[in-house]
Amino acid sequence: MKEYKTISKVAGPLVFVSDVKNVAYNELVQISLSNGERRMGQVLESSKGLAVVQIFGPTAGINVLDTSVKFLGETMKLGVSTEMLGRVFDGMGRPRDKGPKINAEKRIDINGEPLNPYSRDFPKDFIQTGISTIDALNTLIRGQKLPIFSGSGLPHNAMAVQIARQAKTVSKEKEQFAVVFAAVGITHEESSFFIRDFKKTGALERAVLFLNLADDPSVERIITPRLALTTAEYLAYEKDMHVLVIITDMTNYCEALREIAAAREEVPGRRGYPGYMYTDLSTIYERAGRVKGKKGTVTQLSILTLPGDDITHPIPDLTGYITEGQIVMGRDVHRKGIYPPVDVLPCLSRLMQSNIGEGKTREDHKGVADQLYASYATGRDLRSLSAVVGAEALSSTDRKYLEFADAFENKFIRQGHHEDRSIVQSLDLGWQLLASLPESELTRVKKAHIEKFGRKYIDEAKKAENAKKEGESALAAPEEKKEEDAGNYEEPKE
Repeated sequence: MKEYKTISKVAGPLVFVSDVKNVAYNELVQISLSNGERRMGQVLESSKGLAVVQIFGPTAGINVLDTSVKFLGETMKLGVSTEMLGRVFDGMGRPRDKGPKINAEKRIDINGEPLNPYSRDFPKDFIQTGISTIDALNTLIRGQKLPIFSGSGLPHNAMAVQIARQAKTVSKEKEQFAVVFAAVGITHEESSFFIRDFKKTGALERAVLFLNLADDPSVERIITPRLALTTAEYLAYEKDMHVLVIITDMTNYCEALREIAAAREEVPGRRGYPGYMYTDLSTIYERAGRVKGKKGTVTQLSILTLPGDDITHPIPDLTGYITEGQIVMGRDVHRKGIYPPVDVLPCLSRLMQSNIGEGKTREDHKGVADQLYASYATGRDLRSLSAVVGAEALSSTDRKYLEFADAFENKFIRQGHHEDRSIVQSLDLGWQLLASLPESELTRVKKAHIEKFGRKYIDEAKKAENAKKEGESALAAPEEKKEEDAGNYEEPKE
């Protein structure tokens, strides 16, 4: 370990050290101030005798002449153990819940080990989140990376906590399941909400929380997701657990990336973000998956808020290239008071089709999902048309689709904050809604599945419709009698 007093410049969270030799990328650095205070940092770049060091904390008080820099010759490592379950840590991996330090079973590089693509196994088996719009229409698969695209002010944090609380594997075998929750750049209010909800519902017992607050150094936001994924990989590949990693909010991570790039005076890319942001995001997203020969899996659910609700913004755009689909939260759905405000039509899960059906979820899953999606899309189109020509100008079948779209939003999309629906309940609810449409319109489900799963709901819908018609005719009969009596009226003779 060599110590240098050759700091040439301090810029934002970065310290530039000149005349250095044999310094490696991501190497840990110890900064010793003239007053005896010590701070830690990490090498961001090293070339031609110059090292750029990012400080984990403020750079205030660093004197260019008197401050010494020691390169420790190792990368940042996290001490991991099963004792981490049920604990809350800060963005640097230090205990935040006033509990004891972790007795580490192993120390692992937070950047992860390179994974040979040949050793990857295809994601399979579904994770039940208890939310119908995800389980039935955009199924989450073990080993998948599926982002949630939200907007400022939408209840994505409440949805993230609900998923963390309700997520489980549905298998006949007893399997250990854990949640690693990483919050990046959140407020104190959000931090209190997460901790309070996890403790209140008992979900903390099987979870590990990493909370990086908005007033923490922005450099920590680069570290926090990597700490969470390192913990998840240990629990999955060393302890054979199925781990769901939830990261919120990746937009704050990318903003920190842009801030550091600006301090390094790099040439900016699209909208000021660094040109290597795609590569950097891939080092996070690609750590989800399944490894051959390992029982455990790492599944990733990353939440990001769309700046200005722009889905073409570089952050969601690059995220969409790397991940396998997306869940989109819609502001129009939120304005109707619907929770969770998932906009079904732009949502997608690319791994869903090969992991649902008989022996996995239920044999009618694909047909029901396709029929619900198509029917809701038709109803949404007819809403626009009815706003122009009026609902009276539509055919009776079109009016059925309009009613279906409203019922779909109010019964299928809408559910309570603590309502945990099984996949069977979600599919049965789908059949119940589809029963309101004419049977001739159910072209995306097999007839055998209609008879097996949907017939009772279709018969109930027909009985209700017949009863409604009889009630209307009964109400109309006295009116007709009154009209006849009015026609036969004669003035009384004096």
